[in-house]
Amino acid sequence: MEHVQAYPPPAVPSAYPPLATRVSVIGPQYCYPQPIDLVVLRKVLTISEGKFAVTDIYGNIMFKTKGKFFSIHDRRLLTDAAGNPVCTLRHKIMTVHDRWQVFRGESTEEKDLIFTAKRSSMIQLKTKLHVFLATNPKEDVCDFRMEGSWLERSCFIYSGERNTILAQE
Repeated sequence: MEHVQAYPPPAVPSAYPPLATRVSVIGPQYCYPQPIDLVVLRKVLTISEGKFAVTDIYGNIMFKTKGKFFSIHDRRLLTDAAGNPVCTLRHKIMTVHDRWQVFRGESTEEKDLIFTAKRSSMIQLKTKLHVFLATNPKEDVCDFRMEGSWLERSCFIYSGERNTILAQE
């Protein structure tokens, strides 16, 4: 049985200082006035459901993925706790840097592109992604940078090429 709570859950006191700059990529309804601790859960051996869920520290589901394990198109739908579509993640096949595109709702049309994420280099020991907003089609400088490791259970999201941390695990 899955515990579902409408977004946003009650405010949770956090040990982190408030951010000086708030960044809204998907929409302001997914932003909190203060930092919040989230947990990314990786589900194992699931065929009909997605592989990931995002919960608060109390285990209340905030987001989950939907997608088929055996599928021609590598697509995932991110939904809120109530199952409403937030965005579609599509893996671009045959790209050098392992590129993913993220679109509004259930769309995969270019006009609904929100951002693209790609590996910063082909060979990596830790995951390093560059994120480019749809308003940055040249991709000369990334809008966000993500560095993380499943083994170390760590993840940092930075603002562009700067070392300003926007989120961390």
